[in-house]
Amino acid sequence: MTNETVIITGGASGLGLNVAEALLEEGAEIVIFDLNDKLFSELSEKFDCYKVDVTDESSVQSAVNDVIGKYGKIDVLVNSAGIIHSAPLINIMNPNGMRHSFTEFKEVLDVDLCSVFLVSSIISEKMILKRTRGVIINISSICARGNAGQTAYAAAKAGVEAMTKVWAKELGTFGIRTNAIAPGFIDTPSTAKSLNQKNIENIVKNTPLNTLGRPENISMAVAYIIKNDFVNGAVVEVNGGLIL
Repeated sequence: MTNETVIITGGASGLGLNVAEALLEEGAEIVIFDLNDKLFSELSEKFDCYKVDVTDESSVQSAVNDVIGKYGKIDVLVNSAGIIHSAPLINIMNPNGMRHSFTEFKEVLDVDLCSVFLVSSIISEKMILKRTRGVIINISSICARGNAGQTAYAAAKAGVEAMTKVWAKELGTFGIRTNAIAPGFIDTPSTAKSLNQKNIENIVKNTPLNTLGRPENISMAVAYIIKNDFVNGAVVEVNGGLIL
């Protein structure tokens, strides 16, 4: 991947950062888009970091234009930015109202689904104009199949997988490949934050490999998609065999 320019959204922490570190070792030029610029000082100086709100069109467009001006092209986009939200559609134990918050539902879709559309549309346009045979990789989730207690998150990730299939057909004409990775439950701080210990123990018990995944399992899948130039429209499941 020497001299390939890779943009990773949400790349300042979590799975995004692990992917950034792995692709840096492959020789790629790594550009990180993240809203939390406080994390930038903790990252390798080899990363080119931009404070970007991936839900804001002007913020994304400005950063992308800067990247094009600096590197001349964008070869790979990894849409990793996102939030996890857990809430049932109806919660009879909630004293403030049983229904799932519509505001929270829209927020999750804005960050996890709409941002993927926004960033991908802007960058794929640049790829076409520069005649770059690029790669777009969307980070989905095992929850796209439908996970109890995650209406908004599951809907967003199912939408991401649907867009992946559409773009594989549309952008493939220009030599741009679009794929998704659907991680299972990965041993990260966000997993620990969103699930209690009993939930995690049950997940491990129901996973045929009897363990949570590791961040590097996802990074290896990203590298595989980038290197294999006949993979297009795929949703690569990295979940240890777990079926929800």
